[in-house]
Amino acid sequence: MNINTDSYKIAPLDGTTQALAIIKNAESEIAKITGNHVTLIAYEKSEKK
Repeated sequence: MNINTDSYKIAPLDGTTQALAIIKNAESEIAKITGNHVTLIAYEKSEKK
């Protein structure tokens, strides 16, 4: 899969323990429901220049 967009960029979540915990928990819950490992990716809206 290749996602290309100028509208969003990967969100820098370094040091945001609570946000990472929420994402990891959501991944785990989705995996339980679907039976497949999932990875969630956080994007943030890019500033238009």
